[in-house]
Amino acid sequence: MAWNEPGNKGGGDRDPWGNNNKNGNQGPPDLDEVITKLSRKFGGIFGGGKKPSSGGSSGGVSGFGIAVVVVILAVIWVASGFYTIKEAEKGVILTFGKYDPESGLVDSGLNWKATFVQEVIPVNVEAIRSLPASGFMLTEDENVVRVEMDVQYKVVRPHAYLFSVTAPDDSLAQATDSALRYVIGHTTMDDILTTGREVVRSETEALLNKIIEPYNLGIEVVDVNFLPARPPEEVKDAFDDAISAQEDEQRFIREAEAYQREIEPRARGRVQRIEQEAQGYQEQIVLRAQGEVARFEQLLPEYENAPDVTRHRLYLETMEEIYGKSNKVLIDASNNSNMLYLPIDKLMEQGQQPTQRKSSSGNKPSTISSEPASSIPSRPSSIRSSDRSSSGRN
Repeated sequence: MAWNEPGNKGGGDRDPWGNNNKNGNQGPPDLDEVITKLSRKFGGIFGGGKKPSSGGSSGGVSGFGIAVVVVILAVIWVASGFYTIKEAEKGVILTFGKYDPESGLVDSGLNWKATFVQEVIPVNVEAIRSLPASGFMLTEDENVVRVEMDVQYKVVRPHAYLFSVTAPDDSLAQATDSALRYVIGHTTMDDILTTGREVVRSETEALLNKIIEPYNLGIEVVDVNFLPARPPEEVKDAFDDAISAQEDEQRFIREAEAYQREIEPRARGRVQRIEQEAQGYQEQIVLRAQGEVARFEQLLPEYENAPDVTRHRLYLETMEEIYGKSNKVLIDASNNSNMLYLPIDKLMEQGQQPTQRKSSSGNKPSTISSEPASSIPSRPSSIRSSDRSSSGRN
């Protein structure tokens, strides 16, 4: 039921304009009258409640009130423009929603902007952000491997980071995935799992920087961490065995190199020792030959003066040297005796350890027994030595 419908509950018509349906008028209220009432109310607030006379004007009082309102609004507008930028942030100023290069960037601290005209977007330029990337990828030798990589970056140009592309973080993630798949696709499985990890990391970082350069993302890649790769779970045991074999190969190579470093100095020392011994032997032989020549030169004049005597002396010296090294005993059996005592143990020791004495020439030592044969007691003629020589019978 409408509010001004006849017969409405409440005991009569309900006119929202306060006319209470006087004189039976069912139409809408007069708009000029409503505006006049509102003007009177505001004039009472700012004009001290004085009603204007019929012939006067209220323009002065109304102008003062409007000025006060304008001042209050201006103070509120100025106060609302103050804002603070944090220490690690920089603010990007937008004037009517557009970036103005002349305004530049706002540094950290307390700043002011024109409210409803300018907008400031703070961007953290000091924080190191992390972007993970992972997935199963196909290698050059057609094996499947799961790789994980963590890209660390920071914002260096805030306005480019905000307005060059729609989502710079998503663009970086897609560029990272593309670069990583390209590098993994040109690398063998063994290199990814073992020795080629650093090569994969460096090549991925270089390719990633090359990809994002034309997009002007306003970010800088700080570091790229290549996490340990692993094969699928179905073939993990086989790959673990292969990696263990490769580790054993490297260990054997290191052990062989250590053995080589240990043996080579010994071999060089042995070679040097043999060379020194050979050189010493050479010098010994040369000096001995020179001594024999000198001795011969000394004997030659004596031999020319007395050939028989010199020949006989040389013969005796030679025989003395020969028999001095022998362990046989020569006995003169010309003297007959009933008892002969032979100290075999002493004779054997003396035969094995002959003493040296110089020959009459004084140039060459000769070895003889410590006891002459004449000092040994003779034995009976019935005992014959099997080692008797013709010289003993003489």
